[in-house]
Amino acid sequence: MTVENSPDCLELDELYWFIEEKGNSETRENVYIMTAVSRNPRQIVGFDVARDKTSARIQDMIDNAVPAETYYSDGYVGYLDVVYPGKYIRNIRDKKDTYTVEGVNADLRHYIPLLARRSRCFARKLETLQAVMEVFVAAYNRFGIAKYKFRQNRNPKSRELPFSVLDFL
Repeated sequence: MTVENSPDCLELDELYWFIEEKGNSETRENVYIMTAVSRNPRQIVGFDVARDKTSARIQDMIDNAVPAETYYSDGYVGYLDVVYPGKYIRNIRDKKDTYTVEGVNADLRHYIPLLARRSRCFARKLETLQAVMEVFVAAYNRFGIAKYKFRQNRNPKSRELPFSVLDFL
């Protein structure tokens, strides 16, 4: 993944879904999408799609992402065994340190029908979900850079943009 400039912080999170058929657990997941997101510009700098969310997978994602000064995560214990190149902050109380990655995960569920909740549309193979994620992440990152550059010369609080993420797909 390429980033416009080195991020001050990365937020880490995971979302779950299912492929082929729903699992037997309470939430019925059988696949995880782990994401590493920079706050500014808002970009997905690393992700992994897998049937597990082990510390080794998270470590690979961190090792392949651009280094940051600070890393934030939620309460998932798998983040504790990872070696970070910067400072690590785990927040188990609320989402104040992971609001960006939570928003990106909501975007993933919104824009990728395969991840929409209560949907009959789901991937039949892990490779299909991986390919969809690669295409979307590339478009989402181009959108993030364009939005960042557009707001540099205008009011950064303004939510109006002359384009959307769909223009970059």
